[in-house]
Amino acid sequence: MPGETGALTAGVAVLVTSLAAVVGPLVGIPPWTIALAAGGLLAALTADAALFSGRGGHLLAETLPGGTRRLRRIALHEAAHGLVANAEAVPVRRVLVGTWAALRAGVSSGGCTEFDLPAKAKMSLTDLRRWSRVLLAGMVAEELIYGESIGGADDRAQLGRLWGLSGHDVATAQREQRQARREVKRWLGERRQELEERAETLLRVAPRLGRS
Repeated sequence: MPGETGALTAGVAVLVTSLAAVVGPLVGIPPWTIALAAGGLLAALTADAALFSGRGGHLLAETLPGGTRRLRRIALHEAAHGLVANAEAVPVRRVLVGTWAALRAGVSSGGCTEFDLPAKAKMSLTDLRRWSRVLLAGMVAEELIYGESIGGADDRAQLGRLWGLSGHDVATAQREQRQARREVKRWLGERRQELEERAETLLRVAPRLGRS
């Protein structure tokens, strides 16, 4: 949850600051300098959480050497959307990997795969099944490679909206989505190498702050 993440980040910042207050004087850093830095850090964290939903922290994290791990997971998620969309004959408008790419495109996200959504609100069951596979693909890929999914909130919301407008009851929607998830998991499992190669390609071209 965003709120929990912000609280955890602030807690870690307070802990680091407390340790710095103890160690700082031993290495010649005045206490007032540490206090000033701590205040600035907490203010920045608060502003980032309130105004940018934590994206500033994500942007900074992605510029660091360890940020590649985060970007690779995003790339895998988006690669799965692309593979399944191609198989389902769903055109992909564009793919964004990373917070910097999303910010430059004016999108509030850490990454996304954009489609031209259906023109009509109420779709046939066949089309609903197809869109279920496409929208669930990113989450399923994360589960396949990492054991769990931490992304996909927008995908779930979009899928829920499509099924909500369909006129089908909740039990049918849930059953069909479970079936779609199983189908995608099997399909991606058979193409795992292709999935990972596509993710690496997206990762290589993903822009980061300070890098074109």
